[in-house]
Amino acid sequence: MSATLETPASTAYAARSGASDATSRHAARRRWVALGLLVSAQYVVMLDTSIVNVALPSIQADLGLSPTAVTWVVNAYVLAFGGLLLLSGRVADLFGRRRMFAGGSALFTLGTLLAAAATNQGLLLGGRIIQGVGAAALSPAAMSLLLLTYPGSTRARAMSIWGAASALGGATGVMVGGLLVGSLGWSSVFVVTVPFSVAAVALARFVLPEGARGPRRRFDWLGAATITGAVLALVHGALGIAERGLASPTVLASLGASAGLVAFFIAVERRNPDPLVPLELFRSRALSAGVTLAVLGGAARASTFVLVALYLQQALGMAPRQAGLSMVPTSLTGFVVSLALLPRILRALGPQRTLVLGLVVLAAGHLWLANAPMEAGYAVAVLPGLLLAAIGVALSFTPTTMVIAAAAPDSHTGLASGLAGAATQVGAALGTATFTAVGICVGAEGATTLNPAGFTAAFTAAAVVALATAALGSASARTPRTRTP
Repeated sequence: MSATLETPASTAYAARSGASDATSRHAARRRWVALGLLVSAQYVVMLDTSIVNVALPSIQADLGLSPTAVTWVVNAYVLAFGGLLLLSGRVADLFGRRRMFAGGSALFTLGTLLAAAATNQGLLLGGRIIQGVGAAALSPAAMSLLLLTYPGSTRARAMSIWGAASALGGATGVMVGGLLVGSLGWSSVFVVTVPFSVAAVALARFVLPEGARGPRRRFDWLGAATITGAVLALVHGALGIAERGLASPTVLASLGASAGLVAFFIAVERRNPDPLVPLELFRSRALSAGVTLAVLGGAARASTFVLVALYLQQALGMAPRQAGLSMVPTSLTGFVVSLALLPRILRALGPQRTLVLGLVVLAAGHLWLANAPMEAGYAVAVLPGLLLAAIGVALSFTPTTMVIAAAAPDSHTGLASGLAGAATQVGAALGTATFTAVGICVGAEGATTLNPAGFTAAFTAAAVVALATAALGSASARTPRTRTP
């Protein structure tokens, strides 16, 4: 019979080992809570970009809005969100990512409550603008925190969960919006996001790391103003294409102003010793290609759900609630693919080749929707195309951000996240406007909505852009990659 000899040294080692294990378990739990908080914030941002669409007819009838005012219920949010993403991403790098996340969540909550309680056009649009500003602050900060918290081999899994939340938020917006409007009224589409954003404000300080800040320096206010103005003008011009046409003086003025501001911004940044956006980052071919892929891929992806929502109601004659329920398979498919399939494909192919694969599958979904006979009904004409599109979006959305983030240094993760988000939003606005305009032009003369021929043309145009983007991604994947120091 033997006995274990315990010495003070062995007892102390065991105590330290036990404490170390407990600390490790606590850190692991905290990281999972942080991940849940970050992805829930992204879910809310993506949900809010689509959930309002179904409520627009009810909002218009209740508040007595003109057709132009109704479009601005959506456009006000898109403009504020897309226009400020790049700026807020860089501000997060300089002044603190956790601080930006919590502040953005608080602003988003304020805007949501204001929009839900709105009794006139001014209050509603004011609430939507504040929502957009808050979303622009929290989204790149959340992505930056996720990239820093989950480096190396853990990043693919974390990013797949982020992608699942994004896909679920974007796809369920139409479904949830239809159910809420039909049951509780249009204010409920705003109120439903409040618990998420309040939780983000309350928990951020306790579960999120702050991350290293950039060096203290004078802020590049001129650069910030010019690039924000350039993005706002570009998105405003894109949003006007479908309503007024590409030759409209307003659209041309917006696009021209955007080009002029971009040129001025580049001149400002070249002379500034502490630029908002260091232009040397774009010497990285991988980063420049990633931004281009984000713009074009965003056009092909975002247009899918907008066109499908119109197709279900205008071509197939579905009610809003029925159209919302018809999107359930899309939500489930995107969620499952992001969680179960995307991490494995990322490990096998890498982000850029996964992105290419996703865009090809997305194009197949567009082509199915463009060519399937409408008389075959939802199960044949719509569902297979929706499932292909959902898979394509899930496989191409998250890898786009990973390509851009991999080409930027850790000190610029906020800027990289802002670049990815801004490029995707600009692409979404341009794509949706352009493809809708193509469909209207092909349809009956003088029509303001899409007919069957118009839908065929719009989906086909989206497929062409998706395939062209896949070809560009495939070509850039074969070139040597460089990471900016």
